Amino acid sequence: MTLLSVPPQTRRSTGGAAPLAPAARLLPALAAVYRAQLTRAKVARIPLLFVATFQSVGILVMMRGVVDAGQSSAARSVVAGSSVLVVAFVALNLLAQYFGKLRATGGLDHYATLPVPAASVVLGAAAAYASFTLPGTLATAAIGAVMFGLPLGQLWVLLAVVPLAGAALAGLGAACGLLAPRQEIATMLGQLGMSAALLLGVLPVDHLPQPVLWLRDLLPSTYGVEAFARTFAPEPDWGMVLVDLGVCAAVGVVSLALATWAYRRAVSR
Repeated sequence: MTLLSVPPQTRRSTGGAAPLAPAARLLPALAAVYRAQLTRAKVARIPLLFVATFQSVGILVMMRGVVDAGQSSAARSVVAGSSVLVVAFVALNLLAQYFGKLRATGGLDHYATLPVPAASVVLGAAAAYASFTLPGTLATAAIGAVMFGLPLGQLWVLLAVVPLAGAALAGLGAACGLLAPRQEIATMLGQLGMSAALLLGVLPVDHLPQPVLWLRDLLPSTYGVEAFARTFAPEPDWGMVLVDLGVCAAVGVVSLALATWAYRRAVSR
C-alpha cells in the first residue's frame, strides 16, 4: 500500500501522537473505584468489624465502672463516643495506613495511569472503608444504650452520623497517608488520630480542662459524637443535631478536598 492510498485522516494520525481517550467522568469513575476497593476489602471485612467493634465495646465496659447509668450527659457522651470510635478506627487509622503503604510501595502509580479523576480515587477508597463501619457502629450503640439505660429509639440517626463523620475522618486519614514522607509516619499519624478520637470523644466533657475542650472542638468526629449524644435526651434538640451534622458535612468536604490535593501531589512527585 502506498502512502497515497492511505486515507487523509489516517495519514494525519500517523504523523503525530495517537489521541488519548477522554477521561472518565467523576461519578462513573467513583463507582468503579468504590467497587474495586470494596471487593479488595472483603477479605479483611470480618476481622475488621470484629476488632473495631470489640475495641469500642471494651471501652463501654471499662467506662461503665466509672460512669453511672441513666440520663446523664456523661452516659450519653460515653455511648456516642464509643460508637463513633468505630468509624475513627476504620476511616482515619486504617485509611492512613492504606494510603501510606500505597505511597511507599509505588501502588499509587497504578491509579496514576488510569484515566480517572483524582477525587474519584480518594472518595472511592474512603467510601469503601467507611462502608464497613455501619454494622459495628450500630452494634456498639445498641449495646451501650442497654448497658447505660439509654433509649434505643433514635439509633436511626447513625445513618446520617456514620457517612458524615466518616467522610470527615476518611479525608484526614487519606491526607495523613499521602502527605507522610514514610509509611511508618503515616501509621503513627493514623494511630494518633484514633487515640485523639478515643480520648476526646469518649471521656465526658465535664471532666476535661478547657485547653483540652478547645482541642476537642477541632476534631471532626466531635460533632458526630455531639449530634448522636443529643438524641439520647428525653426531648432532643433536633436543631442542634442538624447544626452538628452540618459541621460534619462541611469539614468532610474540606478534608476530602485536602486528600484530593495530597493525592495529586503524591502522584506527580
